[in-house]
This record gives sequence, structure tokens and C-alpha cells, in this order.
Amino acid sequence: MEQLVKLYRESYLGKHLPAYDGRKSLYTAGPLPFVSKEFRITLIDDDDGSGMQRRECEFRVVIKLAARADLHHLGLFLQGKQADAPQEALQVLDIVLRELPTSRYCPVGRSFYSPYLGRKQSLGEGIESWRGFYQSIRPTQMGLSLNIDMSSTAFIEPLPVIDFVAQLLNRDVSSRPLSDADRVKIKKALRGVKVEVTHRGNMRRKYRISGLTSQATRELTFPVDERGTMKSVVEYFYETYGFVIQHTQWPCLQVGNQQRANYLPMEVCKIVEGQRYSKRLNERQITALLRVTCQRPQEREYDIIETVHQNAYHEDPHAKEFGIKISEKLASVEARILPAPWLKYHDTGSEKNCLPQVGQWNMMNKKMVNGGTVNNWICINFSRQVQDSVALRFCYELSQMCYISGMAFTPEPVLPPISARPEQVEKVLKTRYHDAVTKLQTQRKELDLLIVILPDNNGSLYGDLKRICETDLGIVSQCCLTKHVFKMSKQYLANVALKINVKVGGRNTVLVDAISRRIPLVSDRPTIIFGADVTHPHPGEDSSPSIAAVVASQDWPEITKYAGLVCAQAHRQELIQDLFKTWQDPVRGTVSGGMIKELLISFRRATGHKPQRIIFYRDGVSEGQFYQVLLYELDAIRKACASLEPNYQPPVTFVVVQKRHHTRLFANNHNDRNAVDKSGNILPGTVVDSKICHPTEFDFYLCSHAGIQGTSRPAHYHVLWDENKFTADALQSLTNNLCYTYARCTRSVSIVPPAYYAHLAAFRARFYMEPETSDSGSMISGLAAGRGGMGGSAGPRSTRAPVAATAVRPLPALKENVKRIMFYC
Repeated sequence: MEQLVKLYRESYLGKHLPAYDGRKSLYTAGPLPFVSKEFRITLIDDDDGSGMQRRECEFRVVIKLAARADLHHLGLFLQGKQADAPQEALQVLDIVLRELPTSRYCPVGRSFYSPYLGRKQSLGEGIESWRGFYQSIRPTQMGLSLNIDMSSTAFIEPLPVIDFVAQLLNRDVSSRPLSDADRVKIKKALRGVKVEVTHRGNMRRKYRISGLTSQATRELTFPVDERGTMKSVVEYFYETYGFVIQHTQWPCLQVGNQQRANYLPMEVCKIVEGQRYSKRLNERQITALLRVTCQRPQEREYDIIETVHQNAYHEDPHAKEFGIKISEKLASVEARILPAPWLKYHDTGSEKNCLPQVGQWNMMNKKMVNGGTVNNWICINFSRQVQDSVALRFCYELSQMCYISGMAFTPEPVLPPISARPEQVEKVLKTRYHDAVTKLQTQRKELDLLIVILPDNNGSLYGDLKRICETDLGIVSQCCLTKHVFKMSKQYLANVALKINVKVGGRNTVLVDAISRRIPLVSDRPTIIFGADVTHPHPGEDSSPSIAAVVASQDWPEITKYAGLVCAQAHRQELIQDLFKTWQDPVRGTVSGGMIKELLISFRRATGHKPQRIIFYRDGVSEGQFYQVLLYELDAIRKACASLEPNYQPPVTFVVVQKRHHTRLFANNHNDRNAVDKSGNILPGTVVDSKICHPTEFDFYLCSHAGIQGTSRPAHYHVLWDENKFTADALQSLTNNLCYTYARCTRSVSIVPPAYYAHLAAFRARFYMEPETSDSGSMISGLAAGRGGMGGSAGPRSTRAPVAATAVRPLPALKENVKRIMFYC
């Protein structure tokens, strides 16, 4: 296309400079002087230095008028005179502004990367990180805005394949032959990767790797003529190219399709630069990548401004052609800082109430507002390094911390701590649980808690343990890593006490305004707050189910306890299938159920009230799916309510929570102590609801947490439906205040806790899946699933068309006593 424009812009293209999307769309500002025309473009291979004639390739390009993009409606939309965003017009402008960076950098999705934008960093095993930037056009209240943010991602190092394999296996590859495990690892890492050959001078032909040969290079032969004359790969390379293959004991790379695969020795191949690594990174690589991406706000703001200057958008010929002018300055917006809420602790502590400072506080001089009870507990130790006496001492210190924090916690276990090997997890858990329950039955008591000590690197042990405890035995567990057991720091023990308390049904703190009934549109009548999320498997996993989780508040007016349900559903399905469902029962006829109905019933049991308002925070939805999700899930909520009682339709507020976006907020003055915290980030409670928000809808950005590392990312809340008629202030304050009620720490969190809890529950449920679909290493975006009373699978349903309900295996059901408490904390 570049060559076509160079040759024919002045003549046939009417002097237009087209913008090309890389696929089948070409846009011009104004009409071309033809409706349809065919062009022939010849490209010539590079000179390979052999003196032989260079290869020519002819391409046929047909350009014909498809449609005229309508910018008039975009103007109406930006003025608030039209409700729907004209997606095509936005897409055209996006493509126009992508033309310049696409020619300079390596595009990945909406981002652009280069080895020269900042330093490359090795992530290990032949993978490196490249710096880059994200770019997209967004309609806002200011008109069209260009959203730019810095980013980093993983690329495959452009190494000779032999060197890549040495890094991948982390050893000298010539020292010993490849094991079967080595071959699998190499095949997995290289499949789909592009390589160029190095044995033909400048003639760098490129191929895509499809696999590895099962035989060594020295054993490989192939037919060289129609009579079937066979020649060895080693001979062929020597005779044709004068190349002596050194690593004859290694397999060859297979390139091309399986029917007519070509063999290439690894030592004549080099990985082509600029290939993004899309497979799962290991823990060390993730840590290294996070270290690279972590930038203080001032640094990040400087880099964004520098990127805008380097790209000189104001001089972009494509932007000029389409009449787009771009400011060189960041947009300036006004923000408010919402105050932190007062928190209530127990009256027996010396601090009964607490006002957090800069998004944090601590438990000193405070007691949990409702301390739970742990009368009967046991401890199992899976760490070889921890002796039973150390385990017992740790448990004693933990029990004391729980007691000091306001819980009733018996210091003596039902049975002495026992040590066990990780591979015996199921047998040991069940035996020890059975022994403890048998002992307690004579006294008519129940087992309240299992404390587990794990090795620091425990592989699938954590997940196996949670699955057995929550879906088989029906007991809550608290896991502690070996490094923390030896340290026994007071801060760590206090944090574990917070988690144990909510797992046994206690409350750590509540909002003072909740107790004194001062929260608008929540305190006036029984209100249930839901959180919902769907997590999808990692891009490499093609068949694993997606997992949906829904939590709902179970205490009113306090709103701090949340019961959670999980279910598996079709791979990459975003709509939550089990919110409401009906089925035929041979005795009862048509029966209804699902996650919403079950959580409404449990709210009624717990509070004595049926909910008269519903607030639904939905996480994980992309903008393109907003209204699809709203229509489907709001309908499910209505049906669940109607199935409980005729005409029961409490008003619903449906809010989407987004964390994966690229809007960053920087203080106007980085040294203004009234606007930034110690890390240079905007203060917790900072809310922006003008200028950069949607032209007509109700949305806002809220930074509810204090920055710890890097630049804080505000959460974006988009109100898709509001029958409760919240004012902007009321919903923003409620959301911000709820962020101070997260049970697992004494800090305000970055997204509203019900959405956070749904994410944790879904993450947990990944561990419940059968081993053939579960991958204990895939916990980067995790979530969880269940069946029976916990939802269950209604079978896969596509957002486009229904498919047969066969593909998704339901998760094992959570035990009834586990469902009711915050087991996912």
C-alpha cells in the first residue's frame, strides 16, 4: 500500500493521502476520482549478495467505493444531541491517527512498541520487555480526546534459535542431549514464532515454526525429485550452501504446513525482531515486567508529554489531510476530593471510632466491631522447614493476636499440630478433619477453623487444599507461608486476624454513617448491594470455561458482610448465565433458581427484610459490551425478583466498574501537598466527573486508594441504569465510603469491595475445576465457579446464538456453611 500511494497519489488517487487499516479498509478525506480501479504493484526481494537475479512479487490491489463514513452524526453525538456513539466515524479517525505510529513502531492492539522507546529489559528465558505507548480516540465532554498512556509488554528476543533455546532451558545446550521435557518446552515456546534463515547471505527468507521433528537432524531425509530419491538434511545443506551442520543430534524446526513441511536446522535460524510474546509469563518474568512498568506519576507524565512531542501529531500528514488538529498539552480538568468516612470499632477498645488518614489506618487500640468465635481449631503443617513446636508457637501467637483484636479464640487446638507431605494433601486433610470432628461430636461441638502452614513455593497445593476444604469438607481454612511463620511479625498476624474474623462470620469495622442510618438511598430502606465479575482463561487456553462470581451484602444497615456464589460457563462468555434459570422438575414442575434468587433469599433470612433497593456493581465489562450485558443481566435480576413474589420489583441501579483503562490523573502541581500523597499520586477520594467523561451518560473516575507503587489508576464507574435516582454526589460518596470497608486490610481499596470480592471468589473457583481443565499456573486473571445451591452451570450460551448445553462441566458445589461466609477472603 505504501508503494501504491508513492506511485499513484498524484495521478490516480487525486492527490489524497489514504489511511489504511492493514486489512481491507482504506479511508480518504473526500472522494477518489473513480468508483473502482485495479492496480498492479511489484515488490522486489533484497539483494542476497549471490549475484543471482532477485525475486519479484506482483500484487493485485483493487480499490472500490464501499461507503461514506458520516462525521455529521459524530458532531451531534459530541454536542449531546444524539445518544449512540457513531462507532464507524470514531474508528476512521482512530485509523487515521494510527497511520504514523504504525509506520514507525510495532503495533500490538491499540499500543505501539519499539526497542528504542526507553531501554529494553531482559525478562529471562529469551523474553524481553519493550516500552511503548497506548493511543486511542475517545469522545468526551470536551469533544474528541486523544488518550495516551505509557505501557510495556513482553517480546521474544531476536536471538539465533540456538541461543534462545539455551536461555529457555537455562543451560549449556551442547553439554547433554535434550530430554522429552526439554523438547516439549522448546516446542511450546517456538510454535507460531517467525524465524529468518541466516545461511543465504542477505536473502533473509522468513518462515513460521509449526513444530519440531521427532528425529534428530542427522536422521532426517527428504525426497529431492519425483522418483523419490532421498537425501539427508545434513548432505543437502553442505552440497547446496556449503554449510556444515554442527548440532546434528538436535531436532530440526518444522516450517510450513503439515502436508508439506520443510526442515530447517535450528542453527541456521534467527528469531525475527518485533514478535510479541503472548503466552503466559512465569512469576519471575511478571515481577521483572512490573519493575519495568512501575513509574512515579511525575516520571510517567513527563514520558507521556515526551511521546506526544516525539510523534509530532501536529505535523502528522494524515491528520492534516483529514483536518485533525491535536493539542500538545495535557487536558486540564477539575477534581474534588471526597472526605474519608468515619469507621466504627468496638466500644471496649480505647479507640471506638477512627478517621483514616490518606487512605490508611491501623488496628492499634481498636477491637473488631463484631469479633467472631474460634473455639475449636486444628493445624496441619506441609512445610518441611517448620517443626511442630514452631507451628504450635505460631498458632499460639496468632490466637493471641485474634484475641487482642476482639475475637474469642481458644489458644489450644482440638488435636496437636501434625506435619504432612504436600502429595498427601487429600488423605491427610480428610483423616485429620474426621479425627477432630469425631472428638468434638461427643461434646456436641463443631470444628471452626483449619490453620495450614505451606511451603513458600507450593505449586498446586494451595488450590487443592481450598477445593477440598470448601467443596468437600465444608470448613474454612487460613493458609500461612513458611517465611511468615518464622518472622511472626505483629503486622502480619494482625492482617491474618482480619481475614480469620470475616471467615468465621465476624465484622472487622463498619461505617459510622451506616450505623447511624445516614447513607442516602441505602439507610432509608433495606438495600442489597451486589458485586459481579466474570474471569476468562488466559489467551493460550482454548477450552477452559470462564468463571462467574456474584456476591451480595447480607447485613443491613451495615453492608459489610457478603455471601458469594460461583459458577462455570462457556469459554470467554461475558454474560453471566446463572443469574436466573428455570428447569423442569418431575414432581414440582417448572422450578426457578439461580444466583440472584439465592442471594435475595439469604439476605431475607439474615436481616429479616426483603431488599427494597438493589445496587449492582458489575466488574470486567468492556465498553463494547455495556448494553448487551445490561439488557441480559437486568432482565435476569427482574425475573429473579418476580419469581419470589408477584409484582416484587425493587428499583435497580446498575454500575459497571472498570480498572483496565488508560486514563491517568496527575496533580496540576506535583509539589502541592493538598493534592498529592507522599508517592506523588493524587489523594484518595479524588473524583473527576466532567470534561473527560462521556458526552451524555453518567460516569466518573474515582481514585479511592493511596498510591503505594507507581502511578495510581483511578477506577472508572459507568452508571448504565439508575431507578433509585442517585445524585452524582450520593453515588460517588457511597462508592468511595464502601472502599474503606474491605475486610482484608486497613487501607481503602481501588475498586468498590463487592466487585473486589466477586473477583476474589471467581479467582478461588478456578481451583475447583477438574485437573484436566485447570491449570494451577493460570492465576493471573482468576475467578471461580460452583453448582447446586451455588449457581451451577446452565450450559454455554453465546452472546450471538444459543449452543447446546453440553460443553461446560459444573464446578463442585460449595458446602452450605461455606457459602454464607466470606470464604474467599
